[in-house]
Amino acid sequence: MWIFACVFSAVFAGLTSILAKCGIRKTGSDLVTALRTVVVLVFSVITVLAVGSFGTVSSIGMRSWIFLILSGLSTGASWICYFKAISLGDVNKVAPIDKSSTVITVLLAITVFKETDALAAKLAGTALIAAGTYLMIEKKAAVKEKSGGAWMIYAFFSAIFAALTSVLAKIGISGVESNLATAIRTVVVLFMAWGIVFAKGEHRALPGISKRELVFIVLSGVATGASWLCYYYAVQNGVLSVVVPIDKMSILLTVLFSRIFLKEKVSAKAWIGLGLMCAGTLAMVFAA
Repeated sequence: MWIFACVFSAVFAGLTSILAKCGIRKTGSDLVTALRTVVVLVFSVITVLAVGSFGTVSSIGMRSWIFLILSGLSTGASWICYFKAISLGDVNKVAPIDKSSTVITVLLAITVFKETDALAAKLAGTALIAAGTYLMIEKKAAVKEKSGGAWMIYAFFSAIFAALTSVLAKIGISGVESNLATAIRTVVVLFMAWGIVFAKGEHRALPGISKRELVFIVLSGVATGASWLCYYYAVQNGVLSVVVPIDKMSILLTVLFSRIFLKEKVSAKAWIGLGLMCAGTLAMVFAA
């Protein structure tokens, strides 16, 4: 079941980036992140109520609380960096760098959680993903951007925080129902995102958001909520070093959707890189 959850997580994550890009054409990326978080929280709370896990809040230990909060802070930082990056650059430029968090996460899972089963296949798969990511990044990095390449810096920080998120969440949801853990982490992200919005005065732009952009922001939040619920179910019940690469395969959908709906060009070299990333992921999945 956790394998299927991973696949659905990747599908919804692929939709998230495209929908979010449509929602930040004029709206600031921090405000978009804050608005999406509200939608994700509503989605999470409804799910928690449906499964009836609110009653277990009192049984969550201090250690789990600490790591869930840290995971939420790391998620918030990753989101803020990611949506800032796609507001400055093309989705298919940002996504490969963001997905490089897979390499960091797998290596951390092997060292921290001792997930050494089929180690050779995991390392080989990680190497393929790293090589594929490099091929996709190299071409894009050479393109001169209006933002002066700032999108790349934000994308790299997004990857680092995303890797930390998965590891911290794996520790934090031990003994905690996965949907409840998702809701708790989302509350942390909500406070963080809106704190930044109010600190920067971006809340004043709320009345001016167009209905079209608001619809895409809400849809992006729904897709994120669905992706999270599937992902953290998989994290809790599966093998982290396999869960993360499958989830990061959302890049395949992201690149395809960006080509179809946003008309973003993809070079032959980037397609080769994408193929290597897919091959590396499949190597780790079959090894599991």
